[in-house]
Amino acid sequence: MLKLYIAEKPSLGRAIAAGLPKPHKNHKTHIEVANGDVVSWCVGHILAQADPQDYDASLKKWTMDSLPIVPQQWQLKPIARTRAQLTILRKLVKQADEIIHAGDPDREGQLLIDEVIDYFKVSKSKKENIKRLLISDLNLPAVKRSLKSLKSNQNFIPLSTSALARSRADWLYGINLTRACTLQGQKQGYNSVLSVGRVQTPVLGLVVRREQEITEFTSKPFYQVLAHLSVNKEQANKTACFTAKWQPSEACQQYCDEEGRVLVKGLADNVVARIHHQPAIVESINAKQKQQNQPLPFNLSSLQIAAAKQFSMNAKLVLDVCQALYEKHQLITYPRSDCRYLPTEQLKQAATVINTLVATNLPCSEQAKNADKAIKSKAWNDKKITAHHAIVPTEKSANNISLNSFEKNIYLLIVRQYLVQFYPPHLYQQTKVELRIAGGLFTTSNKVEQQQGWKVLFPSSDKSTEEENVLPALHQGQVLHTQRGELVEKHSSPPESFTDATLLSAMTGIARFVNDDNIRKVLRDTDGLGTDATRAGIIDLLFKRGFLLRQGKKIIATEVGIALVNALPLQATLPDMTAQWEASLTAISEKNASYLSFMQPLTSTVTEMVSIASQQAFVGLPKIAFKPKRGRKSQKKVTKKSGCIPLAS
Repeated sequence: MLKLYIAEKPSLGRAIAAGLPKPHKNHKTHIEVANGDVVSWCVGHILAQADPQDYDASLKKWTMDSLPIVPQQWQLKPIARTRAQLTILRKLVKQADEIIHAGDPDREGQLLIDEVIDYFKVSKSKKENIKRLLISDLNLPAVKRSLKSLKSNQNFIPLSTSALARSRADWLYGINLTRACTLQGQKQGYNSVLSVGRVQTPVLGLVVRREQEITEFTSKPFYQVLAHLSVNKEQANKTACFTAKWQPSEACQQYCDEEGRVLVKGLADNVVARIHHQPAIVESINAKQKQQNQPLPFNLSSLQIAAAKQFSMNAKLVLDVCQALYEKHQLITYPRSDCRYLPTEQLKQAATVINTLVATNLPCSEQAKNADKAIKSKAWNDKKITAHHAIVPTEKSANNISLNSFEKNIYLLIVRQYLVQFYPPHLYQQTKVELRIAGGLFTTSNKVEQQQGWKVLFPSSDKSTEEENVLPALHQGQVLHTQRGELVEKHSSPPESFTDATLLSAMTGIARFVNDDNIRKVLRDTDGLGTDATRAGIIDLLFKRGFLLRQGKKIIATEVGIALVNALPLQATLPDMTAQWEASLTAISEKNASYLSFMQPLTSTVTEMVSIASQQAFVGLPKIAFKPKRGRKSQKKVTKKSGCIPLAS
């Protein structure tokens, strides 16, 4: 009885084979193991959505009359560079008595293998017996554990259906809107492709609107009033002094902006004069013992944000480094994770992982020595685990592995975030005091650390300015002395241009850029714009297509990017529609919605948006003319290729 393991990529295939009986016969396309079973692999997606001209040759020419293009019977076609691998897989699948699906543990990984099996028209009975192998750690012990816990692939079909719906929806949206916008742009003399995608375009919209806000921003002064206080007059020049900030009353709100900042200098001056040498009565003291738990381990997005802040690494670079740490060095678990929690089963490996880190010659050794293995943070929670778990170090030692500076930095970030789970919480006392001075309310606060806890691993973080405001011992009803009032003039500042870190953060927390409460909730529930695995690629795509550029650390929109966003229907440049898509796709993956309930209304939406785009005047685009003869050949190439452009969403 021949078992065939189909992995998502060669590195995963070789890791699986290592956990199977030896000796092995290694071939370019597959590995035969001692008991006759075979491990083969895809090379990423080896099938792609067919191009419009594959459905109808007349659709090769871009015309507005042919839109929208909606396939009646969807087709896949082999990717030319991987055709040989597809051929061997066809042969092996036919020979196999049992198939083991070993795609990556996510929605896309599920589809990648399932679509190949469907393409080969595997019989219903054989398909129903397919097993699912889930691997998130390529080290041998972890692989062997996974091989002992195979599941039925039928349980994961909804993931595949969801990914298939996403792929086809991206095709419908991208192909049709890209053609419509490109044709309209040509009318303005812009003879190049204007690609549109359901995720890339809202991301571009974020950047364009941010730059417009900065351009249109007018700085305005605002004023704060500080009261300098002492316990009594005799201590007026002693260190027991502290400050409190005036809180404008309801009657003063007409002189404030929406953030409660005072805009009228005369009002602030009046308060300063009134409180000079006045008694200050302590109205309330609220002292609370607070606990700050350990930060959760990283998912991909949070790791990319941390790396951008600390090392100025862009999202794609972080992803590439993670793939090397996972596949090449096997030092971390599966990196394309959208989850920040760990299964309780992982606790069994924790001691081994920590001991490995203690013995390493990297700076994390000392941190690992001080880790308390008896501590169990909130990170271990089976109910929070999705298709993956958080990114953590494996049991493999980094000793004798040559890591470049990027790999070392990212590995140490992941290690630290794992080790903090074995350090106690950070404990502190937060005190807030309210005072009444000349009828006005003033507040002050301070924070006193009681246990550093896990923050010992972050020595440079959280330097609170509140610590400078040391409060004396106070009690309610106590009368203090106001030495003087101080007027502080500040100026409102424009929002900052996006950076790699802040753009990723915005995509993850896109809900805060949405006004509609229902859509905001959906976006929070679906974890943002795009997925952890796709965000780096989307940002990179916008640069490659000339819609974004870098100025130092700043990410700004180009002339073309701005013109495209301004010309498109507003719906296409906002995250709202994408939020609704992701909610539907999540519902499909959780068996709470059907494929058709998503695709049918989506087709109607695309039809409507194509109609709107076809009526827009795409003004503001730079004029790019085709060059004689050579330019026409170039246009032919672009047009042929453009059928696949929008698929990256």
